[in-house]
Amino acid sequence: MIVILMTVLGYLVILLAVAMGVVSDYLLALLMMPLIVFLGRGFMYAQQRVNGVQMTPTQFPEGYRMLVDAAARYGLHHVPDGYVVSGNGAVNAFASGHGFRRYIVVYSDLFEVGGKARSPEALEFIIGHEVGHIAAGHTSYWRQLLTGAVTSVPILGSALSRAQEYSADNYGYYTHPAGAPGAIGLLSAGKYMLSAVDFDQFADRATREKGFFVTMVNLLSTHPVLTWRAAALRDRSRAGALFRRPTAFKRGVGSGHTATVPAPPEPTDQPPGTLPNGLNPRPKF
Repeated sequence: MIVILMTVLGYLVILLAVAMGVVSDYLLALLMMPLIVFLGRGFMYAQQRVNGVQMTPTQFPEGYRMLVDAAARYGLHHVPDGYVVSGNGAVNAFASGHGFRRYIVVYSDLFEVGGKARSPEALEFIIGHEVGHIAAGHTSYWRQLLTGAVTSVPILGSALSRAQEYSADNYGYYTHPAGAPGAIGLLSAGKYMLSAVDFDQFADRATREKGFFVTMVNLLSTHPVLTWRAAALRDRSRAGALFRRPTAFKRGVGSGHTATVPAPPEPTDQPPGTLPNGLNPRPKF
């Protein structure tokens, strides 16, 4: 309701400005946003309905079960539609809506990850993440209308997007905590090598990888950089880092709690003389 009121108030201000003769291309473009957002959401939803495979009890039944479970867990009144589309090698998923309908789209390659040979927990985490976007209101027409202008602002728009992704990760985590390492492995190393990723080593690098360019990569990204995202999934005692990297090494101690531990040694550090031809594992600076 607050988002709706803010959106209506904002557009009333724009209408008043136009009525007073304060006209610019930017204001006129903003006046068209309600129609543009409505049409864009409608076309996107129609594309899934006519091209995607709908998840049902008999088509992709395991994914449908995960979708129903997540919707029930987070108090949705209706089960969102779920569609599977060809991934063509890419791994991705997203949530959106049109009118009163909400839906998620899962790329087909993610069901390879959900196969028994890999990590069904990771798939359940991802579906919980996407349902989380719906439960948190991120797919609302009014919210997208309000934030449409904000998302085009450098730094600020990407920060809002990262905050939403961290929120959806919280839903994914509470859907299936054990799926977090597999999800990070999937996003970082791909659908075939996700089990080769050491989750703790990966999350530890959030505190080690630093510098101006690292900071800028995060600031300009619509999703949290993966090492920071892993650190946030491991440390459930605080919100994910939006602007400054994590500075403490954490380890889980059960029930979602964490404890600070001394900095572990660099995984690439080797005893002197171990590497051939006098090689050092990394520069000392």
